[in-house]
Amino acid sequence: MSKATRDYEIVLWGATGFTGALVARHLADNYGDDLDWALAGRNMNKLRALRDSLGMPDLPVIQADSADRESLGAMSASTRVICTTVGPYALYGDELLAACAATGTHYCDLTGEVQWMARTIARYLAPARDSGARIVHTCGFDSIPTDLGTWYLQEQMFERYGEYADVVKSRVGDFSGGASGGTIASMLQMLEEAGNDPAVREALANPYSLNPDGEQWGPDEVDSNLPQYDRDLGQWTAPFVMAAINTRVVRRSNALAGYPWGVDFRVDERLLTGHGLIGKARAAAIGIGSGLTPLAMGLKPLRRMAGRVLPAPGEGPSPEEQRRGHFELFLHGRNLASDKALTVRVRGDRDPGYGATSRMLGEAAVCLARDELDCPGGLWTPATAMAGLLVERLQAKAGVSFEVVDG
Repeated sequence: MSKATRDYEIVLWGATGFTGALVARHLADNYGDDLDWALAGRNMNKLRALRDSLGMPDLPVIQADSADRESLGAMSASTRVICTTVGPYALYGDELLAACAATGTHYCDLTGEVQWMARTIARYLAPARDSGARIVHTCGFDSIPTDLGTWYLQEQMFERYGEYADVVKSRVGDFSGGASGGTIASMLQMLEEAGNDPAVREALANPYSLNPDGEQWGPDEVDSNLPQYDRDLGQWTAPFVMAAINTRVVRRSNALAGYPWGVDFRVDERLLTGHGLIGKARAAAIGIGSGLTPLAMGLKPLRRMAGRVLPAPGEGPSPEEQRRGHFELFLHGRNLASDKALTVRVRGDRDPGYGATSRMLGEAAVCLARDELDCPGGLWTPATAMAGLLVERLQAKAGVSFEVVDG
């Protein structure tokens, strides 16, 4: 797909939503008129108002509707990349993804909905391969830091020791900023589907549910809610709410790459809670909450109540709160045969749910639009589609760093 055959490099769908507007601001501030891009959504007045706020009066705006297949097809055919923030994706994402797969348009989103990703792999892998569309889910805080962090760790392991880690432990350290309203809505939608569909419950229970057909097995088990002591990092750990998404994406990366890290590769992700009895007590409290929350949210009245009191899609923190936010992730890898080990750190200088996520998604879109990628059409992970090229962009423009800290 040459640039000359499409009107735009990127169309940002859902641009007037809270996260969409942050992505738009990132693209405007970092690329401006150098990028051929457009804002897209349902409401032209809101799109024009956003364009004016960006100080780009000539920026194109496109009106489309997630329920209008024809408008989505025309929008997809006009651009190299669709970058979408419109979720829950299980409710609003299928028609757009189908249009991209049919028109050979690359695609990136923020979904963390495991059940929807499993369905899209089954439905759209063949047409995406045929058209050359590169479809990349999970291009925000879930799951770029964990997925690209694991890739970066493994590259550093091989460069230093000539071998990969058999076991990777992802540990979420200090962070400030909560989950976005869109993420919460997606999680509630996932629980809603799980309550009604045994196939969804099976996908959520299988750590390998995003692996290719016939390869949905391995040594990893469902994460434990019990406190665990990490001897390598010297802290107690608790369950991490995004682990079920992030670790499945990493396992899929290993599978799509042909198992360079081994068919018995293991990965888990947990939250660091500190040292001593206080750290253990924190881990226990979080573990109890993690165990009870899915049970409680499995009840319709409680899901409805949560939907009313928790942040809704389109809501988010102030610019100052975003600037004060940050995150830190440690990934420790070990080769069991040689006992060689390495630890890397991934850090972001904005809150994970909005500020950092919007930058990561924007840079993923630019990477898909402009960089020479090795992968053909298909449904890829951030690491298998963009790997080091996206790492470079994130470090240069998104405030996300990758570094070796021990090894």
